[in-house]
Amino acid sequence: MLKAVVIDPSAVARGLLNTVLLDGGYDVVGLSHTTLAAMTLMIKHQPHIVCIAKEQIENDPASLAEIRANWPKTLVFMVSSELDAGTIQSAHGMGVSGFIVKPFKADTVLNTIRNVVIAMVKRQRAAMEKAAGETPPAEGSE
Repeated sequence: MLKAVVIDPSAVARGLLNTVLLDGGYDVVGLSHTTLAAMTLMIKHQPHIVCIAKEQIENDPASLAEIRANWPKTLVFMVSSELDAGTIQSAHGMGVSGFIVKPFKADTVLNTIRNVVIAMVKRQRAAMEKAAGETPPAEGSE
């Protein structure tokens, strides 16, 4: 089961996203209104997924850099009610894996996360296959 942490200053948004993720089979190991408090949860639980509000990233851009540095394999989803092309491009450049749009629609949220997880697994498999193909054959295997 994939573990998730939700970071959003809105208690309502945190609660709704928590419900959607739990109903979708994810293990929500932490809910936080600030990135600082969330870091403690992340250290403790080592989540696979972090859902972070756009405002949190805008107010503290270093927090996203810290998440990417300390948890490079964790998928980060930006949560916002307004996403434009510039924001999306900038967020991708900072390491955001996907986007969740408010108001939440359960099937859309779960499909977004699922599609990003599947794409990540495919990239990892391709990289592993490429690396396996580039390694020299072991002695005596010919």
